[in-house]
Amino acid sequence: MKENKKLVLPDGSEFYGYSFGADCEKMLELVFNTSPVGYQEIISDPSYTDQAVVMAYPLIGNYGINDDDFETRTPTIGALVVRDYNDEPSNFRSTGTLSSLMKQYNIAGISGVDTRALVRKIRDCGCMNVLLTSAAADKNDALSKLAEYKAPCDAVARVSRKTAEEYKAENEKFRVAAIDFGMKQNIVRSLLACGCSVTVFPWNVTAEQVRACNPDGVFLSNGPGNPTDVREAIALVKSLRGSIPIFGICLGHQIISLAYGAKTYKLKFGHRGGNHPVKNLLTGKIEITSQNHSYAVDENSLAGTGLEVTHINLLDKTIEGLRHKSEPTFSVQYHPESSPGPTDGKYLFDEFIKSMERSR
Repeated sequence: MKENKKLVLPDGSEFYGYSFGADCEKMLELVFNTSPVGYQEIISDPSYTDQAVVMAYPLIGNYGINDDDFETRTPTIGALVVRDYNDEPSNFRSTGTLSSLMKQYNIAGISGVDTRALVRKIRDCGCMNVLLTSAAADKNDALSKLAEYKAPCDAVARVSRKTAEEYKAENEKFRVAAIDFGMKQNIVRSLLACGCSVTVFPWNVTAEQVRACNPDGVFLSNGPGNPTDVREAIALVKSLRGSIPIFGICLGHQIISLAYGAKTYKLKFGHRGGNHPVKNLLTGKIEITSQNHSYAVDENSLAGTGLEVTHINLLDKTIEGLRHKSEPTFSVQYHPESSPGPTDGKYLFDEFIKSMERSR
């Protein structure tokens, strides 16, 4: 079988492989993920919108796709780049193949690629825009397209739900207003398990609309893109801060930081994987965390914001958690709902419950 797809990088290097999923040309940001399992969750995580994800683990597709593990029912990831793709899954839960799902949602895939070399290149050079195209495409034309490409800034608006949705807890203890910037469904499940009925609002909800549902707390979700592009969300937190408990993760963590006056910056190659060690500075414990983000909070910008660092990443010492010294606001950069450890992050939902209890 002849190679029929390739990735063209800005330095002119080309990586050839075989098409699976949707057969289409795409311009995307190239990133990598180190998780050995969880490709269905990665495919359906809205935070990967407009990105081509290089899977560092070589074998992908071997356990298929099932109906229970989606994080969103409309995946928006750009593409998957893998070493070995398996289209004959062996798993009693499997209801279909990864490739068929990718075709359904116009997600491109390329296999047979030297993913080790790609991961090293991203680590050395940083995340970059790439063109996934036909193997026969002219390289000079591809480089011209890359030079002209401007990454979109509306990813959150594209992936967020358009209308509010309600989820009722069986034994309701609290009511939570959750803001959807690209929310993973397991966040809703985690809140319901804590006895929280959840009203999920679109990304651009106003403070008045949030207050109208009389919530006990506000949750800010994960999502794609640059946090400074989501100005409406930053304004929302500014309006609500101090008056109600607020808990944010991932993009929500960054939005909280910006709302309090801190700054964010883009990491060289981001954090994406299921085994990132994070130290809780309040307890001294080390947590195994699931991560997926390109941006981080600048520690040097925290002076005067009232925010203090609660967690740090042990790989590069970046900020992984913050809390306000006097207001009921806290956040983490990682994903406590993703079963890292597998329950290392569950206490954060318990802390949110305690915060709402104190504020009643």
